[in-house]
Amino acid sequence: MSENPITPDHILQTGTAFWASKTLLSAVEMELFTELAKQAEDLQALQDRLGLHERGARDFLDALVALGFLKREQGIYSNTAETDLFLDKNKASYMGGILEMANSRLYPTWAHLTTAIKTGQPQSEEKGGEDLFLELYADPAKLKEFLSAMTGVSRGANMTMAQNLPWADYASFADVGTAQGDLAVQIAKVQPHLKGIGFDLPQVAPVFEEYAANNGVAEKLSFVGGDFFTDDLPKVDVILMGHILHDWDLEQKKILVRKAWDALPEHGLFVVYDSLIDDERKENAFGLLMSLNMLVETPGGFDYTGAECMAWMKAAGFKESRVEHLVGPDFMVVAVK
Repeated sequence: MSENPITPDHILQTGTAFWASKTLLSAVEMELFTELAKQAEDLQALQDRLGLHERGARDFLDALVALGFLKREQGIYSNTAETDLFLDKNKASYMGGILEMANSRLYPTWAHLTTAIKTGQPQSEEKGGEDLFLELYADPAKLKEFLSAMTGVSRGANMTMAQNLPWADYASFADVGTAQGDLAVQIAKVQPHLKGIGFDLPQVAPVFEEYAANNGVAEKLSFVGGDFFTDDLPKVDVILMGHILHDWDLEQKKILVRKAWDALPEHGLFVVYDSLIDDERKENAFGLLMSLNMLVETPGGFDYTGAECMAWMKAAGFKESRVEHLVGPDFMVVAVK
């Protein structure tokens, strides 16, 4: 008899994983964790505060307990250490923006993954003929949600890069596709000798400037509005692109890499980071799923391996490059001109 009998457990757990996902996303949507950060509550109090129907309230809250997102002691519900730190909107460490976007945009879009796989066509706003980013940036509410989501998904990597790149060798940097500006802010907080620029479409300026001011680094950062396909990139010592390259098709990726090379001085640094797919395309499931997300979201975007990115950098003229792990599924590719 086999020591490891074959079971359908993994199939069933993965096939119904959206149950757990949507339970968490709905809790974020209702700001459950923000409310519990103020005060732990019993079932009836939470039903009243959040407007929950009695038929589903108990199962909903206890499911969150079983999933490890809430604690319940003597009938009183409270946050776990993780949800209290990362899902309370009133804390600077809040990273729920990406979950808010996952709930409102990505969850319904992914329902059409089969169509995307069969047609190669996006199933997001692009499906109706609208440019995804023009659509997002034209609507202030959608723009704010999107920029906050980029902060949430990038925070850990941003903090790691702020500490671990050879910043002492450089005097200036530009975060290209800066979104809310978290990468620029994290660098400014711990590398006070640097002059930083956030580069993005002009509509982002007030969001970037408010975020920099709220984090006490407004005097160290400036915003430059522009389109990175049609405008020159800022002339700085270090150019960073976080979760940018995967939005675009192969030729557009190569254009952005070349534009970074053109903007940098000799020995300047170009840093790209994404949820890189491992070179054998067997291990980083998150990177591969993120690439499917680009399929349903964009006309030509896809995630890529470190080896592929280094090849694009070499073709653009960079003399050396390397891949380094950041946090979780995120890796950076660092190139020297």
